[in-house]
Amino acid sequence: MTSTTSQAGPLHLALLLALFAGVAFGQGFECPNNNGQYPDPENCRIFYTCSNGIKYTQRCAGGAFYDGSKHECVDRHIKGGVKCGPQPVTERPVTTVDPFAAEPCNTQACRLPECYCSRDGLRIPAGLTRDQIPQMILITFDGAVNALNFPKYQSILRNVTFSNPDGCPLKATFFLSHEYQNYQQVEELYSEGHEMAVGSLTREAGLEDHLEDRWTGEMVSMRAILGYFAGVRDIDILGQRAPHLKPGRNAQFEVLSDYGFDYDSSTNVPPQDVPVWPYTLDYQIPHECRSGSCPTRSFPGIWEFPMNSHYQDRDYLGGFCPYLDQCVLTFLSEVEIFNWLKKDFERHYTQNKAPYQLSLTANWFADGQPEYAKGLQMFMEYTQQFDDIYYVSMNQAKQWMQDPQTLDNLRNFEPWKCTKELPVLSCVNGKSCKLGFSPDLEAANGGGTRYMVTCSSCPNVFPWLYDSQGIGSDIPDTYEKTYQSRIQPQTPAIIQPDPNQVL
Repeated sequence: MTSTTSQAGPLHLALLLALFAGVAFGQGFECPNNNGQYPDPENCRIFYTCSNGIKYTQRCAGGAFYDGSKHECVDRHIKGGVKCGPQPVTERPVTTVDPFAAEPCNTQACRLPECYCSRDGLRIPAGLTRDQIPQMILITFDGAVNALNFPKYQSILRNVTFSNPDGCPLKATFFLSHEYQNYQQVEELYSEGHEMAVGSLTREAGLEDHLEDRWTGEMVSMRAILGYFAGVRDIDILGQRAPHLKPGRNAQFEVLSDYGFDYDSSTNVPPQDVPVWPYTLDYQIPHECRSGSCPTRSFPGIWEFPMNSHYQDRDYLGGFCPYLDQCVLTFLSEVEIFNWLKKDFERHYTQNKAPYQLSLTANWFADGQPEYAKGLQMFMEYTQQFDDIYYVSMNQAKQWMQDPQTLDNLRNFEPWKCTKELPVLSCVNGKSCKLGFSPDLEAANGGGTRYMVTCSSCPNVFPWLYDSQGIGSDIPDTYEKTYQSRIQPQTPAIIQPDPNQVL
């Protein structure tokens, strides 16, 4: 059926009659292909996502219809109208089959601790039940840490009323970028046991279309900068997140695998009734790739922590979002925001207890919307009454995934203990370095002067892609591969100096 918004009146009446008659949309729909997105033939707001042959019923937010030609939800009043329902299929060009393409999940061959998958991504690891396992909450922050947001982040992380059931403090994960970064404050967070990961050096849009050389500069150079100027050890920087949640297809994951990273958290799961658990990339991803740039090859042993979409209910009050501040909660009070978060969280807690990500940026703590931070604090206070909810870093969650523990054994689970010695903070007040920055550098957004705070010695110039020490030399950094590519043989690289030594 093909219709536009001008024909929506009779259609709405038919839909209402169908609903009152008890007709459930989608009952007769079958996936025409194993993977894809398809409109409902009768309801402009309903569409279906097929992933590995499994159908997921989706609904556009209020005021939006699903356009069958664009394969996305659009404003129902968009100029030119909305093409509802199935549209004529144009013949696709013949494509070459990738001989290295990942295969569907094979649970017989995929075994912990090296591999984990399930056909739909919903299965709890190790055959455990929800009553046996902890509910992990993963607080993540993206971007730069600086004087504008550091006190606000610490108001949550240093809140003495918040702790885990074993008495250990809450842990968070920071996906860091370079510009506007205060490396003394990064070092302070690191010294308190929080996890540092990389979110790309430049955060430039469009990185998903770049090749491995650029992704190496973005991720490996950023890791090296954290070593030189924040004292974060290479072996503690294990995770990546692509900027703007646009994974770099196979190129990013080749870099992730080759240079000793353990996990990624860049894929976004569309709204669905049951959330998806983390999985390894040995096999195909078990959900729709909303970005269109997810890896398609097999990357054995690399973990993916998918970002399940946040939403309150199927009416989509506030919409749905991977980052919490992308949902439209502007006109809600702090109590209403708390209730919104609580309903979103209960979809995890009352079902399969897949890890719940509180994925945040500095926007959530903006001065003009104090209700957001207050609502979040109310939610965290609410979770303190439960003896099975743990706030852990992504690496701690990955360690649990590799060796699932029941609630009875958690207090003896070594990776979650808080008795380990923490890194020593090298200074309380860092030095502010005034540095030159050439506009001719790749991905430079204007030249001039940059400021950078660090406990280490100031570099010659502002560090950048393949110049992680800020030397300003024409000779680019070279980085040692810790795991050779599975696709093509690589020539040996020059070993880089100790990343904790400032030259």
